[in-house]
Amino acid sequence: DLKVLAQSEESGIFLIEDSENQRFYVLNHLEYEADTLKREYDRDVADGTRPHLPHNYFPDNDPALPPRMTWRSHRTLLFSNWINIVYQGTPYNLDEI
Repeated sequence: DLKVLAQSEESGIFLIEDSENQRFYVLNHLEYEADTLKREYDRDVADGTRPHLPHNYFPDNDPALPPRMTWRSHRTLLFSNWINIVYQGTPYNLDEI
């Protein structure tokens, strides 16, 4: 009984809730810094893998330009909300855990 909480046509499923087991699944890499994907892309190009150019990552789709980090605020909000949910559900008295 998984519930999809966030998805898009472009990137697919992003966030899933398993309420029965009190779990959430994040299927993208919000932990990445601005250059993490670029380093992976450059590594694969150097190896001859010919990866697809990441969508909406490089300005003007030019891998020679520094990538944009457009997900930082979304990442911060998601993790802050998640920590708050965990905190709110944690008993104040640790003996009750």
